[in-house]
Order: sequence, then structure tokens, then C-alpha cells
Amino acid sequence: MSPVPILAVLAGKIAPLTLERSSAIGKIPLSARVKIGFLGIEGDEQADKRNHGGPDKALHHYPADHYPYWDEKAVDHPLLNMPGAFGENLSTWGLLEDQVCIGDRYRCGTALLEVSQGREPCHTQGLHMQWTTLPQMMVRERRSGWYYRVIEEGEAGEGDDLSLVDRVHPEWTVKRVFGLLIAGDFRLEPEALPHVVCLPQLFEGWRQRAVDLMGG
Repeated sequence: MSPVPILAVLAGKIAPLTLERSSAIGKIPLSARVKIGFLGIEGDEQADKRNHGGPDKALHHYPADHYPYWDEKAVDHPLLNMPGAFGENLSTWGLLEDQVCIGDRYRCGTALLEVSQGREPCHTQGLHMQWTTLPQMMVRERRSGWYYRVIEEGEAGEGDDLSLVDRVHPEWTVKRVFGLLIAGDFRLEPEALPHVVCLPQLFEGWRQRAVDLMGG
């Protein structure tokens, strides 16, 4: 797989989202190269540390390829005019959920990242976009994005390459695993769940979800 250029590296600060709720989903592109540590991009924040951030969700990658589709559905939503509408830390063009696999390792600038799970859309995304049905649409369309853990710390910035360096589970794409565990495809492919449970690079919470879907 050829390297893809990084369109933007993004970070955000915790800010009010509603009168009762704060979030750091509002990410903005960074103009300079930035340090990527084991917990993510230096200066990036998460308001809900139970469901976001941490070593297995250190960086969120959302393909810019999806923006034209959402722009058509939303009729020129202002947040879709630049990267960051989906709370992503990395934006690229030319890399999608059916091309990225659980356990893939990518060189991102000088950092080394490993794909840990798909991103599960949540209510916060709908609030951020003022589009209440968006999370359900993201699930239905399998346009989820994905998370990385950081294997080697480093630095990255706009214009650096994101390069695949290792692939251990070519049959387990982010789109397939997301479909099985989040979008209900396990009903069509129940025999896949025991294999998903045995993916050591998959986020533990998702492996447990596979166990639960197996009824055990």
C-alpha cells in the first residue's frame, strides 16, 4: 500500500458543548509539527476519559474522503468545510475503513501507530454537528473512522506521510469488525465472533463485546 499524505494533525481543548455538557470534540488543525506520545497528541484533551482517550484510543483518524458524502447529506454544513468535524486527530485522503485492518501498524511522521478499533459514533457527535441522526447514519453507512494506540512516540505534522509498515490480520478490516460488533452484522456472520475474540490487537472492550454477542 502506497503512503498517504497527512492533510492535517488536529487537537482540541475542553469547551462547553451544551448548557449541561462540555467536550473536546472540536478539533482544529495544528500549524506546526507536534509530539505524539503514548496518550496522544501533545495538548489534545478529552472531557469524557471513560469513553475517549487513553492508550488504546490515543488518536482518532477520520477519512477526509467521507466529507463530500456528508456535505451532500447535510447541504453544506459549515463544520464540513475543513478537517475536524468528526473530532479527528488525523485527516487523510485515500485510506478507508475497508482498507485498514485491526493491528495494522503505520509510521506517522516519526511515530509508530497501531490500529486498535473502529470509532463508535456517539451522541456527542450529533450534538457537535447539531445533527441528531448523524451517529446512526455513521453506523449504517460504516463511515466510522478508527483509533490508534501509540507503539513508538514521535512527531508528525501536515504533509508527512502515513505509511503501512506491518499487517497481521488482512481479513479483519475496520469496516468488517465495526459491522460485526456495532452495526449488527454478527447476525449474518456469527461464526466470525470467536475469531474476533482472539485478535490480540483489538481493544479489550470490543473483544468483550464479541464475547457478549456470543452469549458468553
